[in-house]
Amino acid sequence: MKVLKFGGTSMGSSVAMLNVKRIVENISEPVAVVVSAVGGVTDSLINTAKAAASQKAYLDGLATIKDTHKNIISELFSNGDADKIEKDLEPIWSELENILKGISLTGELSTRSHDTISGCGERLSSTIISYLIKDAKLYDSRKYIKTNRVGKSHQVDFSETFAAIDDLKKSLGNISVFPGFIASGAEGENTTLGRGGSDYSAAIIAAGIDANILEIWTDVDGFMSADPRVISRAYCLDHLTYAEAMELSHFGAKVIYPPTIIPVLQKQIPIKIKNTFNSEAPGTLIDGNVVVDDRKIKGLSSIRQVAMITVQGMGMIGISGTAMRLFTALAKENINVSLISQASSENSISIVVSAIDAETARLALEKEFAGEIKRKQINGVVVDNQMAVVAIVGEGMKHVAGVSGKLFNSIGKNGINIHAVAQGASELNISFVIEEKDLKKTLNVVHEAFFLSQYKVVNLYLAGVGTVGNNLLEKIERQSEHLKNTERLEIRLAGIANSRQHVLSDRGIKISEASQLLKDGEAGGVDVYAQKIKSANLSNSIFVDCTASEIVASEYFGLLKNNVSVVTANKIAGSSEYKTYESLKNMAREKGVKYLFETNVGAGLPIINTISNMINSGDRIQELEGVLSGTLNFIVNTVSEDRPLSEVVLEAKEKGFSEPDPRIDLSGKDVLRKLLILARESNYPLESEDIEITPFVPQDYFVEESAEEFIERLKSYDAEFEKIRKEAADKGGFLRYTASLKDGKGKVGFMIADGAHPFYNLEGSNNKVMLRSDYYYEHPMEIKGYGAGADVTASGVFADIIKVVNV
Repeated sequence: MKVLKFGGTSMGSSVAMLNVKRIVENISEPVAVVVSAVGGVTDSLINTAKAAASQKAYLDGLATIKDTHKNIISELFSNGDADKIEKDLEPIWSELENILKGISLTGELSTRSHDTISGCGERLSSTIISYLIKDAKLYDSRKYIKTNRVGKSHQVDFSETFAAIDDLKKSLGNISVFPGFIASGAEGENTTLGRGGSDYSAAIIAAGIDANILEIWTDVDGFMSADPRVISRAYCLDHLTYAEAMELSHFGAKVIYPPTIIPVLQKQIPIKIKNTFNSEAPGTLIDGNVVVDDRKIKGLSSIRQVAMITVQGMGMIGISGTAMRLFTALAKENINVSLISQASSENSISIVVSAIDAETARLALEKEFAGEIKRKQINGVVVDNQMAVVAIVGEGMKHVAGVSGKLFNSIGKNGINIHAVAQGASELNISFVIEEKDLKKTLNVVHEAFFLSQYKVVNLYLAGVGTVGNNLLEKIERQSEHLKNTERLEIRLAGIANSRQHVLSDRGIKISEASQLLKDGEAGGVDVYAQKIKSANLSNSIFVDCTASEIVASEYFGLLKNNVSVVTANKIAGSSEYKTYESLKNMAREKGVKYLFETNVGAGLPIINTISNMINSGDRIQELEGVLSGTLNFIVNTVSEDRPLSEVVLEAKEKGFSEPDPRIDLSGKDVLRKLLILARESNYPLESEDIEITPFVPQDYFVEESAEEFIERLKSYDAEFEKIRKEAADKGGFLRYTASLKDGKGKVGFMIADGAHPFYNLEGSNNKVMLRSDYYYEHPMEIKGYGAGADVTASGVFADIIKVVNV
């Protein structure tokens, strides 16, 4: 015989009940069906009882409950059958009305009345479903499941219960229906098995009749690897052991009620979790077989809204009985402890309790240890609120090295602090306490590390959707399959923003839809966007800045502080005050994240990375000289007798070589910023005023006007610039606009590169840097290549993103 249990959602409507009917009637072997109340009815009954006890209006609540059942009956049955069912339900309604009336008159809600009222939902639903399922016979669970009072609660009397079920099973028909949750006490009074008790009822009946399997039908496909509401890529587990299922249920996986497992475990009866609304799904099988596969961890679960309480003091060391006193004090207050962690030095014990019990627990412990606190042997009772417990569960962890290391390494790299850890000698479970604000990130990090290790997922937040930003997105989309196949890397676009609006999604944004989504995005500046990134708190987050905005750059520090790596093509932060540059580098180191800006100099050329490698290997940069502006090198290479300066500047602007306002390039400030960054990366703490600069065109041309007006006025300088260019040509050289660093001093301006100079043959918009160091002085290291344009800049940004991932 099979036992099938259907929960509140499976009984929640006429449509759901028809699913139950179809499932049961399609089974050829005998079945016992255990049902919960219609979804939400138990809570409504309890609220109605509390209203009556408070002598408030309760009849409306009762009427709503009646209407819910009446509507289901009218939708499922013809008038004749409906009337018959209503007649069978009338004694339950009458009993309920009389008890509520008595409660209202006395203002007292006793335990016996509470149990009777809360159990009416199952009595109602089981009557309806017994009529709906063909050839079904209804049995009253109170006659077979017996309880004894223990303290304030009732516990199952298994010897009497199994004896009653054993007498019954000989007479069970093909389809037997039982209300879940309800039982009876030693005096025949109504009792209940606690919230979630319908699962327990089904397990007790399954054990009593020696069923071959217990099927629990719910609204999910089975036990998931993690909470799918938090982890979008959580998947259904096909198999768990009893112990694994028990651990996951204890730590918040609300698929089954934890005590459910005990009766069937003792009889070694398998449990199958199935979905009433997706009956074709294979579900999760729970039994005693340990399945050996590559997955050391089976599930990830968590408990929210808990508090961690710590008792600490040197006076605890070597004193026996401290833990006993602690737990006895909590037991007196009926407080459940979900996690215990004790230092091996014995000077502290940390426990986790429900947040609603935290204050009661604190007062109980302060009272218990009042003498030790007064004598300073114990420092006090410390309560940390807004905490959460995370547990990884799996039989495969036993005797396997490296699981804890992998767990804590993945958590630490994402800046998550662990407050306490607990692991039993069974090695079935590793539990740890974190701040609740870090829970979502923690679950994602751990799930990726253990369940999706074939791919590393990076959450990318882009600021700036101009030519560089759009080019970057195209490259990421084009390379996505390659990165998955060769690097086991998935880059997920989690957010995109311009200066006016933004859109974020922790499940990812399709790159092909990003532009349109941004147009319809939420209004708000980059400050709002950055705050949402920090609040989302996703693992492996990278903020990518493809703007030239000072406002965007001002958000770097806060992002790094929140363990978000920063990749930027924006030179402003790196070339601002030295203390700002230094604080960003230090914060990235402190948080274990990356702050990368290779494209600040030379677009995609590996200039900054090369300098960093030289410094890290013990080398020292003595001098550097470079053509650092691809835009300005394009201009000096293109200007001729036939092509005046103003015409070439306009061409550079139209081709996207220059900034939208070419004065930024022609002022020389862009080159100054690049030199400043290279100097600082070379361990020279320079400020901008330490660099001597000669602008590309005279200072008189930098006045308040539009870019178009500037280019028009620049025509008046064409002849003078041609004269300078021709003088250089007459000397057998080329005009070059360079940056140099020597003896700790920087300089930006023109030079003439003759035929022997390394800059002589620097064509087009190429950049070139020469580095003279302790190791490379007589023969300097040279780095040359294309140094301007959206395509190479986007490539450099992309390379930095990959570098963040691979570190």
